[in-house]
Amino acid sequence: MGLFSRRRDEAHAVDTDEETTSAGTDAAAGAGTGAASATGPWDAAAAPDTPRIDLGSLRVPAVDGMQMRLDQPREGGSPVALVLALGGSTLELRAFAAPRSDGIWEELRADITAELTRAHASLKVLQGPHGTELLAQVPVRSPEGDRSSVPARFIGVDGPRWFLRGVLQGRAATDDEAAAALREVFDDVVVVRDSQARPPREVLPLHVPGAAPAPVVENLPGLAPLEPGPTIAEVR
Repeated sequence: MGLFSRRRDEAHAVDTDEETTSAGTDAAAGAGTGAASATGPWDAAAAPDTPRIDLGSLRVPAVDGMQMRLDQPREGGSPVALVLALGGSTLELRAFAAPRSDGIWEELRADITAELTRAHASLKVLQGPHGTELLAQVPVRSPEGDRSSVPARFIGVDGPRWFLRGVLQGRAATDDEAAAALREVFDDVVVVRDSQARPPREVLPLHVPGAAPAPVVENLPGLAPLEPGPTIAEVR
């Protein structure tokens, strides 16, 4: 899902030591901030020293049987999301730039809610392990024209100068037991925020293992799904 980075013409303020933005009570209370909790997602400066797969702005644990795919908006574009498949469900991960002092999850939830409402999706606000989460039933149409809906659960964690969004799909979106393995992966993700000044909500760059980070970062507003990107072999 291409939710919700800011268009370039809207992203006018870059991240500096002095920058602040308004944020709600969730961010002020530290809810969902991986760097301040006993578990992740982790900031690179605070992460436990355990083996992980280096994908640029994201480092993920190697889990037996888990498949990974980097998604990009168009052929030749830079990867913007990582999709993990495990146990019949998927977890999409995107890391975004954020201000140094305040979180952006409350603001992003409002944007997601507005976008899903326009798409005629039903929506519930729930409390999960990382604070406030959104559970949506998103309408879809099959190639044959049949209409149905698919569940998607949006998770957000505000870190130091970054924000990590996860989207669970499949049984894991609605079944806590089915979600357990992917949530464990989510809790062990490390976000690597570079020193480059970036506007809030700019997607942090990803790359395939062993490759140099791509210099261009794309913003993806809207609900249009991403075209498949390079697939990384199953982890064993």
